[in-house]
Amino acid sequence: MKVNVCLSDSSCSREKSLCFSLKKLSTESSRFLSTTQQNLCQTLSVDMSAASCLLTEDQFLCSICLDVFTDPVTTPCGHNFCKTCITEHWDVNVLCQCPNCKKVFNTRPELQVNTFISEMAAQFRQSAQQKASSSSSEQQAAKPGEVPCDDCTGTKLKALKSCLVCLESYCETHLERHLTRSALKRHQLIDPVENLEGRMCTKHEKLLELFCKTDQMCVCMLCTISDHKIHDVVPLKEGYDGKKAELEAEIQQMIQKRRLKIQEMKHSVGLSKEDADREIAVGVQVFTALKESVERSQAELIDMLKEKQRKTEKRTEGFIKELEQEISELKKRSTEVEQLLLSEDHLHLLQGFPSLNAAPPTKDWTEVSVCPSSYEGTVVRSVNQLEETLSKQMKKLFEAELKRVQQSAVDVTLDPDTAQPWLILSDDGKQVKQGDVRKNLPDNPERFDYCSCVLAKQSFSSGRFYYEVQVKGKTQWDLGVVRESINRKGQITVSPQNGYWTIWLRNKNEYKALADPRVCLSLKSQPEKVGVFVDYEEGLVSFYDVDAAALIYSFTGCSFTEKLYPLFSPDLYYGGKNSAPLIISPVNHTE
Repeated sequence: MKVNVCLSDSSCSREKSLCFSLKKLSTESSRFLSTTQQNLCQTLSVDMSAASCLLTEDQFLCSICLDVFTDPVTTPCGHNFCKTCITEHWDVNVLCQCPNCKKVFNTRPELQVNTFISEMAAQFRQSAQQKASSSSSEQQAAKPGEVPCDDCTGTKLKALKSCLVCLESYCETHLERHLTRSALKRHQLIDPVENLEGRMCTKHEKLLELFCKTDQMCVCMLCTISDHKIHDVVPLKEGYDGKKAELEAEIQQMIQKRRLKIQEMKHSVGLSKEDADREIAVGVQVFTALKESVERSQAELIDMLKEKQRKTEKRTEGFIKELEQEISELKKRSTEVEQLLLSEDHLHLLQGFPSLNAAPPTKDWTEVSVCPSSYEGTVVRSVNQLEETLSKQMKKLFEAELKRVQQSAVDVTLDPDTAQPWLILSDDGKQVKQGDVRKNLPDNPERFDYCSCVLAKQSFSSGRFYYEVQVKGKTQWDLGVVRESINRKGQITVSPQNGYWTIWLRNKNEYKALADPRVCLSLKSQPEKVGVFVDYEEGLVSFYDVDAAALIYSFTGCSFTEKLYPLFSPDLYYGGKNSAPLIISPVNHTE
């Protein structure tokens, strides 16, 4: 302190005394202030940790970055901010305005670091780090596949939550400020996820917090005023709730469909069981009848043979009885002769001899004989009779089977896009025959270009189906079913391995099943109408002579994995000898 005073000579002593007093006061005041400042600093230094414990973390947060102060500075209005934060804030905004109190400064104030707040913030940060390191031993380090904490500087601990606002994941320690600070409590926390950057709009670098129902995608706020301006945009939660409800409804629908499928399968199993029980009953009935017929035929054969043997024995017994009676008579005559021969009266012997000679044996046994009975052909005739009975029973069975398969009748029409160019199809798609002029048709992949074949429009990939084809008047034809992927170009080798299950007629009466190897078929009569039956799941393809109600041939144990199409081939014209068409006939369900 410096004082200038003008006094007269008489007052010099008082001036010197006053100056000395003021100088002493200034020295003592300076010493007192220095001591006080040192004590205060020492107290603040010693009790900094205690003071930091009394203060909350919110008091050391920058209101711009919401983190503990880094190089804190004070504005003229008395508010504190990170130096970088307030500088960048004023660089972006035209006015130099305080973010807290909104006070406007005409010129940008000169900012100085607030050492007191800086030391307190550093102490608080150090205390938080010590607390984090002490608790890190109790928490688990992030394992492979787990989301690590983004704030951990050393060992990355397992994150408990991820913040959709900060785009960071936090362990228990670093999550605490989001649970305690009022400003951070408003942030949306979710279970920890990786790649939080993926939740940012790649175009605008903003959080994806909206859902565009029009484009079915997540968007940011800036997207709603550009690419999605006129779209139906809702908050992310509303979009989530809608999608969740839609997904739940879809899942419930899928569950319901599967429940219905289970019921359908159970119903099918029930029907299958009924069919099986019915077939078992029919089978038991038929085989019981056959068994009884065989047993009856066997009994009749045995009775007939025994009766024939009994008659032979009875006849023989009659002959033997007669012979025994004659032997008795002859023995009696022999006794009389012996007595007569004992007489020495010759006259008496000679006179009695005529009477002895007058009663000879009454029967000539020279031509009488008993031959063993002939049984040749008896068993054969009996078996033939049994075969006739069995044939009648088989015919009844085939008639019943044909009635059942006819219940699976379908309406089939020919597909002109698959017909070989030489073929002529009727307008209703029910008849096909070979022509003598090749039509100019597009060679599409579905069309046969060499073999005289045509497929039906209808395809079948499950269940059973049946149709009938009239073949009357034809000398050659092919019928059956094929899979969708068959080769239709050039010469074709027809076999189940190549996707063909067919039979054919050649040379008027040569029937074959085109299996591998081919099977020659011996038919009692020539079919005029052929029925084709397919059981997709059973792997069965059967052909019937409809009029005779007889089975022609069956492919069994087939494995179908594609669509099946009925195939028709009227074969070549042969100068008019094979000009009759193949005709798809309506199925008349026999009563």
